[in-house]
Amino acid sequence: MKKILLVDDEDSIHLLYREELEEEGYEVHSALSGEEALAQLKIIAPDLVILDINMPGINGIDALRQIKEINPALPVILSSAYQEFKQDLATWASDEYIVKSSNLDELKAAVKKHLA
Repeated sequence: MKKILLVDDEDSIHLLYREELEEEGYEVHSALSGEEALAQLKIIAPDLVILDINMPGINGIDALRQIKEINPALPVILSSAYQEFKQDLATWASDEYIVKSSNLDELKAAVKKHLA
């Protein structure tokens, strides 16, 4: 079973994404901050990371940079409520950029693409 590390500081996103992704057959692990994500990265060895940008402490862009330093081949999907971050060059290191929505078809398609 493929493992996904979901990094977001919103409980509602964790509940929604976890339910949908577990239905797709993935094992979902949660982190509420960039710091927690970096610590869990070594413990669970995920196959993919879904990463929010706006979080307290280490934000998603800084966490992305550190994740890619640790494991450049690990797919990272940035998931943000803000479209404008897509223009930030720092986000281009991610494998996908998804704008948060209650319709998770785009997210699920991106996950499937990177875990196929």
